[in-house]
Amino acid sequence: MHRRSAVRPFLLVSLALTCATASACSGAGGGGSSDDGGGDSIDVIMVNNPQMLDLQKLTEEYFTKETGITVNYMVQPENEVRAKIAQDFTQQAGSYDVATISNYEVPIFDGQDWLTSLTPYIEEDPDFKVDDIFPAMIDSLTGEDGEVYGMPFYGESSFLMYRKDVAEKANVQISEQPTWDEVAAAAAKLDGAEPGMAGICLRGLPGWGEVFAPLTTVVNTFGGTWFTEDWEAQVDSPEFTEATNFYVDLVREHGQTGAAQSGFAECLNAVTQSKAAMWYDATSAAGSLEAPESPVKGKIAYAQAPVKETDASGWLYTWAWGIQAASDNPDAAWEFISWASSQEYEELVGEELGWAKVPAGKRQSLYENQDYLKEAPFADATLTALENADPTDPGTQPRPAIGIQFMAIPEFADLATGVSEGVSAAIAGRGSVEDALAEGQEEAEDVADSYK
Repeated sequence: MHRRSAVRPFLLVSLALTCATASACSGAGGGGSSDDGGGDSIDVIMVNNPQMLDLQKLTEEYFTKETGITVNYMVQPENEVRAKIAQDFTQQAGSYDVATISNYEVPIFDGQDWLTSLTPYIEEDPDFKVDDIFPAMIDSLTGEDGEVYGMPFYGESSFLMYRKDVAEKANVQISEQPTWDEVAAAAAKLDGAEPGMAGICLRGLPGWGEVFAPLTTVVNTFGGTWFTEDWEAQVDSPEFTEATNFYVDLVREHGQTGAAQSGFAECLNAVTQSKAAMWYDATSAAGSLEAPESPVKGKIAYAQAPVKETDASGWLYTWAWGIQAASDNPDAAWEFISWASSQEYEELVGEELGWAKVPAGKRQSLYENQDYLKEAPFADATLTALENADPTDPGTQPRPAIGIQFMAIPEFADLATGVSEGVSAAIAGRGSVEDALAEGQEEAEDVADSYK
């Protein structure tokens, strides 16, 4: 495996230009800093996923009142938050003490000394019980120097979620480990099974972390890859093309309305509102589907990520907390992180909001908690998906970098986001997959040349 130790200048320029377009965006449900520093206040920027919104609701009563630390949140959709975080961390502006980052960003940010090591805090805080966190999650957030630079808020793989009641009425059977051909046939039968219900919901929104999260797993199991082990670009290969055409055709023929503008949040809403019978996406979505207030609670079944040429295809991902190296309040930032990622916080969510809503997928103890298991019918399927996810060997051929729904190189975000624009256009009926991938191949060849 090859990994560059530094982000090249052209990438930094690209990040800055990309982020500049998002710098004026305001947060959905959160605000920026109201203080200029001080140990009693920290600024946290995070993605607007349901688990984070629950955290925001609980913070004042259960964290601030206990510690005296005020938390100023900036909450934004995934594409926007990634851009704003990249801008602030690239410049080490220090606008945010803590950010939601992932096992994609950590190796890149760590290589630039943009993150504060959490290892000293972990070693001095035995009550945090770091050994309870799945080793794969900690390993994915550990730098080449052996220091931990991110702490999971929740971990996830991906699987297929479907309305078991609707499938039963339509006489559709879905196996515990379905193939993509099975899923496509089921989507055709379930399309229109109830008024206004699509057969399946799939992300179509541009972005490497949006449409290309699920789509790259499809590429993997169809036998494709972004790059071969010796850095030959494969974006327009027959396998990559077949997988992308399959995905685009499936969502166009049996997918949700407005698919080209649908990301994780839109698909979650579609399934919750009975506007889609199936959904392939993150295992973390199940907590919202089974939440006490969910209208589809108890109606969903869970199967492993669909496959074609591989034995498994689910991804491995964690939304984690990172402390910016430029933070003036690292101690207060760690106090927040150690609370938000603790076993105690999981129990708080379970007791206050419902056990299904716990930010799961990171601590082994949760999967021994009977209160959680009673309310989380997806727990076993999630564990199976996490155990079968292999970032070192996700496809049918060796890779030059680890990753399942991404490749862990700095250039991947820009490359995949660019290709995603064309794929999303094809989903909307504007342009072809072949044209989008041909353009992407040129960009991928430029990236590959820099590594050869």
